[in-house]
Amino acid sequence: MTDTIELRKVTVVPPARRGLIPLPAAAARALVLIGGIATAASAFLAWTWTAAFPGDLTVYGYPGGLQWLTFTAGALTALYALASYRVRGLGRHLPGGNNAPLVLNALGGFGVTWFAVMAISVELGGLVNLEPGGWVAAIASLLPLFGAFALPPANSGAKSTKEALKAYLAKPDHIPAAPSRRRRHRAGHRATRPTSGWGQRAVITLVTALGLGVFTYGIDTSYGELFVGYLIVVVFAVWALHAAGLLDRFSHVIAGNRGFTLAMGFAAAIAFPFTQTDDHYANIGVNILIFGTVALGLNIVVGLAGLLDLGYVAFLGVGAYTAALVSGSEFSTFSGVHFPFWAAALTGMATSLAFGVLIGAPTLRLRGDYLAIVTLGFGEIFRIAVNNMDGDSGPDVTNGPNGIPSIPDLSFFGINFGESHDIGGFTLGRFANYYLLMVLIMAIVVLVYTRAADSRIGRSWIAIREDETAATAMGINGFRVKLVAFALGAALAGLAGTVSAHVTYSVVPTPYQFAGSTPPNSAFLLAAVVLGGMGTVAGPLLGAALLYLLPEKLVFLQDKSLLAFGIALVLLMRFRPEGIIANRRRQLEFHETGQLDVQERTTLTGAPAVTEAGA
Repeated sequence: MTDTIELRKVTVVPPARRGLIPLPAAAARALVLIGGIATAASAFLAWTWTAAFPGDLTVYGYPGGLQWLTFTAGALTALYALASYRVRGLGRHLPGGNNAPLVLNALGGFGVTWFAVMAISVELGGLVNLEPGGWVAAIASLLPLFGAFALPPANSGAKSTKEALKAYLAKPDHIPAAPSRRRRHRAGHRATRPTSGWGQRAVITLVTALGLGVFTYGIDTSYGELFVGYLIVVVFAVWALHAAGLLDRFSHVIAGNRGFTLAMGFAAAIAFPFTQTDDHYANIGVNILIFGTVALGLNIVVGLAGLLDLGYVAFLGVGAYTAALVSGSEFSTFSGVHFPFWAAALTGMATSLAFGVLIGAPTLRLRGDYLAIVTLGFGEIFRIAVNNMDGDSGPDVTNGPNGIPSIPDLSFFGINFGESHDIGGFTLGRFANYYLLMVLIMAIVVLVYTRAADSRIGRSWIAIREDETAATAMGINGFRVKLVAFALGAALAGLAGTVSAHVTYSVVPTPYQFAGSTPPNSAFLLAAVVLGGMGTVAGPLLGAALLYLLPEKLVFLQDKSLLAFGIALVLLMRFRPEGIIANRRRQLEFHETGQLDVQERTTLTGAPAVTEAGA
């Protein structure tokens, strides 16, 4: 008796792709479009009856303040909804073909609108202060959110609500490349991105101008509520661009035009003071550039060489005090000495470099936490030393806690930086002059950083950072390489300090500490490098801009800045440990699947899929 085994062909039907809200996909997509249009239109209604709330939201037909941000978020939502319909000319804005950009823009519109409604209620004393337009805006912002969550996510195999939410916000596994010219001709549609060099440069120019406009709007916000709404819209809009795959395509364009992109970036930086009518905003800009320059120097030490330096702000202080002593201040110990700026800058750099070598030579044989403790001690020793050099507790060099005031303005190439100057019909004030000087210095620092990072010594820094023992075994002199990184980082911080002394008119020991409520301090600089992205050029600049602008714009955070820094770093380490602008090498290190922003593949049963690499 033999057993007969009958084989039957079984067809596995994948589960239907559904969203969190039970609604047909066509109706959900239409709801997103209608909701985005309604949200944008609600900005033209009056949201409150009194002008006591900043921004004057009492006018029909003309948005003001937060209403413009709601209009922007609604318009972006409607734009992506039309792109999901593959409307001619808009389909290129959604190359990944996923629904994450719709969800993110809907969240941005919902967030800024409901923030405005709650701010009106809290500041004016209740919901009774809302006009019907405010209720209309609140309800309209819910429509695209419901529609977006009714659309199927990128991963239809999610088992829980948490996994479904992660799938909604994920970038697609594969973003198709732009079709070639022959394929576009056969398909009969327009190009999805420029193919010529001039076309790519036009895109870079347009994006640079748009970025300058967005940054200028944010730095010009005159009250905290508007700045919070600005952050909500910008964060979700940029996140949507990333989820749509547009940032990836733009990065490919940049990769082929690096020189032109860098030139456009500095052109936008030079154009910034010409967009301002108040010199106070130029003061914010010059401080961001000063701290960004110092953060780039720290990025050499921490991001490239992997050395944890907790007293780095002391090198900024060395450069500032050196410039104050030799720049002709009447309160300086060397009051008769008045170096020109180039000589003062070189003196500040050389002094900081010498301190870097003196501190680094006996300590850089240490590693890890021991080195961090030594650098923390150096920072505190510097602050205490300059505080005691007042002629009573020590030699009369730094004037003690009173510091060195009355530092004269720079005079460079016959231009007095303390006076206003008219250029092409634009008036540049004192801080605008120093801002343009810092742009020039920033260009030099970026050049030094990129050349050093791409050189043989830069590759040695990276090798030391990854594994010092293995690098030493391969013949790299670890001590010498680390000492060069320490000295170069100190010199760049000293260069920024020489300008900082002239911008602030005086130098006192108070700011040069490990942590404090106002920058500069070592914790602020380290947070800027980690938050922005270690090992990159734009990362520390972005981190310094965010960490300086947040306490400046949000007054209630000024005495809670350390708490805000701590929360931001905890959230960053949880969700994006490689930083906002990630270095590709570090991004690969922090993703377990070995892919960039790609979820781990699973089978229909939820088990991890076996790939060729893991087979």
